[in-house]
Amino acid sequence: MSATKSAATNDKTASDSQQWGRLLICGGTDWPRLGRKDRTGSTNPETGEPLNPDLLEPHILRSLVNVRITSVHTSCASCHFVAIDVDGNAWLFGRNGFSCLGVSGEEYISENAPRMVKASELGAAKGTKFVHAACGRNHTLLVGSDGSVWSAGVNNLGQCGHSTCPEVPQFKAVNVTHGGNKERVVQASAGISFSLVLTDAGKVFSFGSAEKGQLGNGTTGERITTGNKTAFDIEDRPIYVKELDGKKIVQIASGQQHSLALDDTGVVYVWGYNGYCRLGLGNQVDILKPKPVPQFSGSNDASLASAISAGPTSSVSTLYLLNVLTAISGKTVERASKNIQPEFLIINVIHTGSSGSPYSTFRFIQDIMGCKISLARSGGVTHWLITPDDDGTPMTVCYGQNAANGELGLGVDEPKSSTKPTKNIPLQEIEIIEWVFNYALGGEWRPNRLYSIAPGQNTTVLLAKPNDDKFSDLPRHPIDVQPPQECVGCKRDDGDPLECDKCDAPWHLECLNPPLSAVPDGEWFCPQCLDDPGAPVGLWRDTKTNRKRQRPESPMNDARAEVSKGGSKKKKQ
Repeated sequence: MSATKSAATNDKTASDSQQWGRLLICGGTDWPRLGRKDRTGSTNPETGEPLNPDLLEPHILRSLVNVRITSVHTSCASCHFVAIDVDGNAWLFGRNGFSCLGVSGEEYISENAPRMVKASELGAAKGTKFVHAACGRNHTLLVGSDGSVWSAGVNNLGQCGHSTCPEVPQFKAVNVTHGGNKERVVQASAGISFSLVLTDAGKVFSFGSAEKGQLGNGTTGERITTGNKTAFDIEDRPIYVKELDGKKIVQIASGQQHSLALDDTGVVYVWGYNGYCRLGLGNQVDILKPKPVPQFSGSNDASLASAISAGPTSSVSTLYLLNVLTAISGKTVERASKNIQPEFLIINVIHTGSSGSPYSTFRFIQDIMGCKISLARSGGVTHWLITPDDDGTPMTVCYGQNAANGELGLGVDEPKSSTKPTKNIPLQEIEIIEWVFNYALGGEWRPNRLYSIAPGQNTTVLLAKPNDDKFSDLPRHPIDVQPPQECVGCKRDDGDPLECDKCDAPWHLECLNPPLSAVPDGEWFCPQCLDDPGAPVGLWRDTKTNRKRQRPESPMNDARAEVSKGGSKKKKQ
């Protein structure tokens, strides 16, 4: 491969029908410690600094900076992530509880050495690509372009779709059938103890625990067992959600113990745990079958939903974000294609103490009623949306109470949390991708806009366009990748070398093959990084791991692991 290829030239190989971007990350990266008060983070014994720091502002993720990503997936209950690239490969990193990332014996997989998985490695036919993914607290689902779905992780309640066992240590195909025929899965969602899948025919299937009605099959199966213990039904194979029969569902979303579904007419259905009125039905009764939300089930076009997103159950906050059209006729996909911008509604902002109380039905957020929302997402305690700024460029807005790990990314000198919607200044002029066309439903390509912001339990990953100098000015993670001090080509430390945008390796223009006469525009990656996209970086670079990116041992004894504030590397002129 020619070393003079710029990223812009190299990226021409991507399909023109797919939008892609680069990953940004903010929040916690000490995956075993996140959310656990009884854990202490790994530190460098020489400096005392954390090896896996909290990132208080969005950083470019170096390990995947030369991989063209089309979507990124997690959930409000998850400390792990799945990113899908233009070639349909899945890149996994984060906490590996119960082998939810498909490998055994690893506590976590570092974001600096993500694991790459190909559908063909899981037994799929040649040419099959991953098109969607879902993350529960400790299990993961991967969806293939051939309609197959694979799962890995905790399976004590059948949430992986296999016979109950402590865990499924490697990704294993889930058999989704109805009436003796195999169903073609296009989308998935996951809670703590259950999972949902959506087929190209608009059917929804569920599996896992029925304790809170989250399977939508009309029963919990509650009963008393030996020792006066309470037990509930477990479905370890996907079952058809009959209450949605005759409805063409286009999107599903799951919180920790509840779910939402959106049909092609804009009607929203909810079921599962309803504590604090989180389902928006005006009461706290658990719903065992999908039930339409009255506000989003009428014939008035102004009250039909465009998209759904579910937040967690917690004492801090619980919310759902829905994009609701102001006035437009036609079906959901037709509305989306006309680029009609929706208003933004919220249900159930629940704060601790006497200052907050749950909303029993959906209500507008007063602070942003005048905004036209194109994307909305909810994480563990964070909430994100995209809206036009005064000059018409996309603006990223976020907020969340008790965000303790920097997952809002508001900046090093700014508060970690915010109780009101706040403009994310570090992301000003950074364009977060709003529309990603990457999955088919009923034979038609549908907009997959919810998967360019992935707010997890304590970490947020975003998908941004690397289209200007503002993006290049963002800090990179990790800050120090220990580049060589001399030109990689001639081994001389002189002149004004060009630095790789991933590994910071210096190259004289004349040492490249063929030589360059000037610094290229846009991103530039050295020959080694071009030859191995997604390769580990920094202290993880020299570890001898296989291509599946199993986590190397944390480099505990290298003083250069010290985290310092700094900007991105620049090309030297």
